[in-house]
Amino acid sequence: MKQDRAESIQDQKKRARQIVRLLRREYGPTGTFLNHTNPLQLLVATILSAQCTDKKVNEVTRPLFKKYRSAEDFARADQSVFEQEVRQTGFYRNKAKNIRGTAQKIVTEYRGKVPDTMEELLTLPGVARKTANIVLATAYGKAAGIAVDTHVKRLSGRLGLSTETNPDKIERDLTGIFPQKDWIDINFLLINHGRRICSARKPLCTACVLNSLCPSADL
Repeated sequence: MKQDRAESIQDQKKRARQIVRLLRREYGPTGTFLNHTNPLQLLVATILSAQCTDKKVNEVTRPLFKKYRSAEDFARADQSVFEQEVRQTGFYRNKAKNIRGTAQKIVTEYRGKVPDTMEELLTLPGVARKTANIVLATAYGKAAGIAVDTHVKRLSGRLGLSTETNPDKIERDLTGIFPQKDWIDINFLLINHGRRICSARKPLCTACVLNSLCPSADL
């Protein structure tokens, strides 16, 4: 049983390496689609991106980042005013509250600088592992894990990389089969592929570079 299990894991790791290679060849260098110029802006944009498209978030943050330029600015924001400024991203009351709370903690506990460790980021209001992974990977170049959004969750299941539905458990499966050096890339490669080819409603299997490796491919 243990030998069969080990062989299965090795097969998954081999396929994972092939997936990374093919997606890199298809999409080249990639990264977050959220517009930002510093770690704070990235953190705010990522919090706003929950249950919202990156396109809409970028529309909302364009004037937002002109008005609020530091953690102190966000911390001092009026709750009711700020709610209206982020309203279009949905769940705006909680998002406004979390961003203000996060900014206040950054000011009081981290000297106005967005922390650069998973442990510290997870202490901030509204920040779970997905957000923390994106900030660490994009702002600081640190591969602490793999951010699991709706695209990564969907493709992980279709590609047979995980049978889990909980994002933390999916991340555990993915980090177990992809080498750490690929953690940052695979996150954004899967998101890109999910948007362009492997959509939720109508995946374009015949145009997919992964169709020969995908147990869900409809050819």
